[in-house]
Amino acid sequence: MISRIDLRGGLPEDLRDVLPRAELDVEAALEKVRPICEDVRHRGADAVRELTARFDGVDLESARVPPARIAEALENLDPVVRAALEESIRRARLVHRDQRRADIVTEVVPGGRVVERFTPVGRVGLYAPGGLAVYPSSVVMNVVPAQEAGVPSLAVASPPQREFGGSPHPSILAACALLGVDEVYAVGGAQAVAMFAYGTRDCRPVNMVTGPGNIWVAAAKRLLKGRIGIDAEAGPTEIMVIADDTADPVHVAADLISQAEHDTLAAAVLVTESPTLAEAVERELARQVEETKHRERVAEALAGRQSGIVLVASAEDALAVADAYGAEHLEIQTADAHSLAARVRNAGAIFIGPHAPVSLGDYLAGSNHVLPTGGCACHSAGLSTATFLRGIHVVDYTREALREAEPHVSALADAEDLPAHGAAVRARFSGGRS
Repeated sequence: MISRIDLRGGLPEDLRDVLPRAELDVEAALEKVRPICEDVRHRGADAVRELTARFDGVDLESARVPPARIAEALENLDPVVRAALEESIRRARLVHRDQRRADIVTEVVPGGRVVERFTPVGRVGLYAPGGLAVYPSSVVMNVVPAQEAGVPSLAVASPPQREFGGSPHPSILAACALLGVDEVYAVGGAQAVAMFAYGTRDCRPVNMVTGPGNIWVAAAKRLLKGRIGIDAEAGPTEIMVIADDTADPVHVAADLISQAEHDTLAAAVLVTESPTLAEAVERELARQVEETKHRERVAEALAGRQSGIVLVASAEDALAVADAYGAEHLEIQTADAHSLAARVRNAGAIFIGPHAPVSLGDYLAGSNHVLPTGGCACHSAGLSTATFLRGIHVVDYTREALREAEPHVSALADAEDLPAHGAAVRARFSGGRS
């Protein structure tokens, strides 16, 4: 059901070449989404309507969801689900509100200071997937940090569902209602990203697009990056579990399955120095997969080349494997979980011990579940309030402070053969107005 990689004889120089990873050819998808995005660029809402009919089987006169339908979705929401979403929002607000940043004032020299002022992005398009599963939790994870950053204009896009009259799934709409978002569009895939980037008669263009999505969404974000800011190109979800003999194989197997049920390309990786635990987890996987709802999807994901059990010689080697892999979700279920977690450099989010499963982070930990995939955790972070803030340097110098800096400015300007740079400073002291 799941393959093994034995690294107990020593770690190779480049671990990335031997570790399991899903293949996602975004570059190839670019050529397929390019004409879609160009069509939306030139024909706007008409192109969006035709593309939605072609790909989703829904013909909508307007992509924007009427506010009454959003309100209706909340009214009809299961009270248990509503309570869970409200608690998810409450916890996420606590965490993301604490991520707000105050202006930083630095006095460089007497009379010369630089202020870094943090300003929110003006308008953001937030994408909520709706393929194999729908994710109202992703609406929470996108909207809350944007709101806490102070973004003044938010729009949500999610694929239309034929069974719901061409609207996004009611749980998506209900989550928007709970968050106070009334600008929602029934558009999915690359055409949604293009709609946000270029604007249509239904939707004003945005400055940034965030949120997970399939390969077509990822490709459109790559293609349009520059015209819009993006958070990341999300790939298939990943979980890596570092575990030793103290871990419960029932827990480990359940957590691997929980991520594998997302997608047949989802990655589930166990790293352990214990062959005994590896065997116990294999037995548990065989048992639990048969009992899970999406057993075929899960079994395919676990058997894929992106999943596996990695045997290592030591905890040090396990840490090296984790840093080379840069997992979206990294669970540590070892006797020294806290100290090991403190040494991890590359991970989207870290879950410590037996009582912090990834499922908690997906919904209710307060942390964000929009995280870097495909090893991007070595250079990128997950979605946060900071994603929607721009640091702007404000330079404020007195005449005296500028005079003191002038010789150094002129020296560097001459060294770079840009004498007008130095002249622009000296002009302030050569008889012109003070």
